[in-house]
Amino acid sequence: MATRIILVRHGLSTYNLQRRVQGHCDDSTLSDEGKKTAQQAGAALHGLRFDAVYSSPLKRARETAEIICNQLDAPPTPQFTDLLKEINLAEWEGMTFAEVEERFPDGFQIWRERPHELQMQRTTDTGTESFFPVLDLREQARQFWETVLPHHSGQTLLVVAHSGINRSLISVAAGVPPDHYNVIHQTNCAISVLNFPNQLDDGVQLESVNLTSHLGMPLPKPREGHKGPRILLVRHGETDWNRDKRFQGQIDVALNDAGRAQSDKVAAFLKDVAIDAAVTSPMLRPKETAEIILKHHPQITLETEPLLMEIAHGLWEGKLEAEIEADYAETLDQWKVAPEKVQMPEGENLQQVWDRAIAAWENILASVDTERPTTILVVAHDAINKALLCYLTGLEPKHFWSFKQGNGAVSVIDYPKGSDRRPMIQALNITTHFGSGVLDKTAAGAL
Repeated sequence: MATRIILVRHGLSTYNLQRRVQGHCDDSTLSDEGKKTAQQAGAALHGLRFDAVYSSPLKRARETAEIICNQLDAPPTPQFTDLLKEINLAEWEGMTFAEVEERFPDGFQIWRERPHELQMQRTTDTGTESFFPVLDLREQARQFWETVLPHHSGQTLLVVAHSGINRSLISVAAGVPPDHYNVIHQTNCAISVLNFPNQLDDGVQLESVNLTSHLGMPLPKPREGHKGPRILLVRHGETDWNRDKRFQGQIDVALNDAGRAQSDKVAAFLKDVAIDAAVTSPMLRPKETAEIILKHHPQITLETEPLLMEIAHGLWEGKLEAEIEADYAETLDQWKVAPEKVQMPEGENLQQVWDRAIAAWENILASVDTERPTTILVVAHDAINKALLCYLTGLEPKHFWSFKQGNGAVSVIDYPKGSDRRPMIQALNITTHFGSGVLDKTAAGAL
């Protein structure tokens, strides 16, 4: 049984409102809005049972944790640990971001573009020393996981902390490299769900990241000054073969009734989103999903992209996992633990899927109007979406299983500085529109 982590960022703080650098500084407290959203997060988590609660000791996180716990039934007493403190930005803390940019222009530019290279000075008991805040924070995140996970195997934990440390906790768990520090966004009081099958180095499944529906915000808001495209990446609705755990691959299986109902719910979820373009795999299941979503956007012409077709499983297609195990036991075991090493019999390997998924993504970006923000709906498959999310976060095919993609799930990818710059993952695997709360309860079928 996996260890489940429910990860929450603190509520909106006084320094957030003033656009000041917080870091280790403990002068910042929750605003009235921050207290309200902490209560909303607690209400969203009310039905879950937690075996332990860990929080940063800084006031804004401590108070968020206490408010959330007040919404839970019989919550454990929160444990406060310095391993969950926010990033140490010693030289800047307390300043507004405008002041930092004026006084430290070179460092501020590095922070925005290459944060893992930012170097600062800090005072210690023995004098002054240089350090790299982002790299130190990653080591802090690793220490937290290595300290906590061995004591909570198979349990559910609530962890309440800050934007930077939360991103580092997610990145270290999933293997996201340091130069992608800014790629995963964390909204105040957003909820993320991580599943550890065992210990840290055994990998993690990111079930969802940065859920905001409980805050009255179906999709996270674009960052201030956003000028590039936003892509809504959707996995197709359920099929009978998903439900049966039968490998589909490039066999053209249609949606079942549950899949159509899911697609209707995705359509309602995105009804009020201004969609400017839509692209789908040409296969029946994503194409029908896209068509149902676009019922509320009749002005949009649905384009098809053959490079978005599902992975070709070759001789596995149409077979149940038990049937594959009888003939390909060793290969199936390897697929589960080292998918990057598997060549599907008479099918594809992951590198081939990677190459065409990335080519499709680049084709989509090349079609974007760079003169204004644009929202594009992209509907594809489990393996394609996983490959794309790995690529966008700097991961390799060996990390394929790090991302969950539920049927009808929505992920949000922004290009806040334009399509020629690095993207930001605003949200991963949103399934809250199915009414099942913060957990993804869609069918865990074969690809």
